[in-house]
Amino acid sequence: MKHLLLLKTGSAFDEIVTDHGDFDQLFIAALGDSPVTVDTIDARHEALPALDNYQGVLITGSHHMVTDHEAWSDALLPYIREMAQRNLPVLGVCYGHQLLAEALGGSAGYHPEGAEIGTVAVSLSEAGQQDPLLGQLPSPFSAHVTHSQSALTLPDNATLLAYNSYEPHQAFRVNSNIWGVQFHPEFTAAVNRIYLDKQQDKLIALGRDVDQLRTGIHETELCNRLIRRFADLI
Repeated sequence: MKHLLLLKTGSAFDEIVTDHGDFDQLFIAALGDSPVTVDTIDARHEALPALDNYQGVLITGSHHMVTDHEAWSDALLPYIREMAQRNLPVLGVCYGHQLLAEALGGSAGYHPEGAEIGTVAVSLSEAGQQDPLLGQLPSPFSAHVTHSQSALTLPDNATLLAYNSYEPHQAFRVNSNIWGVQFHPEFTAAVNRIYLDKQQDKLIALGRDVDQLRTGIHETELCNRLIRRFADLI
């Protein structure tokens, strides 16, 4: 049986944890009946395990900011580089996506236009259409997003896989085994609505039409399959 390491880098809002589960539980739910064993490690509070016994790594999103350079977060950067040296399959989501960029030679920081929240259309690049993980998606496809920071620059050896008009780096791959996605394949529409409600004042200050964003939130079944697809690929 395949053995996955799930690195938890933050916690969701209390309402989400109570009604839908925390970030790690959302990932496990998205794995469905995939025949994998999952070890969840909270990277903020627990020691990072040796990688020898794992066939893949998932890195969650977070309410923390990569540019705050908290000690636990910076400790993940050499750990990610070790994953790359071992050719270990990795999927980083949102904060995990930004950490991958930072660790492997790119950079993360605040998006100059502010937060992106809602259900958005994401397009695949030509490489993305051929990618073993994302290539089964249509272009464009729908994805849930909520982020203030982004992977501002990609590592030199990264391949751009997906983008939209707001976020030029919605997904990338390094080598053949490390993927970062800015969007949230583990989210449901209900979870994303809570994120929108919690941040509506910030969005209004940015001049966003919150009612239109709320109306646009819908389920993203095809995108949700990515986490199970990652487990199947490793």
